[in-house]
Amino acid sequence: MEILYVLIPVSVLLVLAVLAVLGWAVNSGQFEDIEQEGLRILQPEGQTDGGNVEPHQE
Repeated sequence: MEILYVLIPVSVLLVLAVLAVLGWAVNSGQFEDIEQEGLRILQPEGQTDGGNVEPHQE
């Protein structure tokens, strides 16, 4: 029963850490243009999209 005094705070800290990492990823633009990355693999090797770069990707 005493192990719960350790496991509950550790699990709360783990959830807070996961939420912090998710918040950082959302705020830093990791999920801004996920469709373009899926289409990029289908383009020929030398073809570019004409410099269509988001400001956070420069």
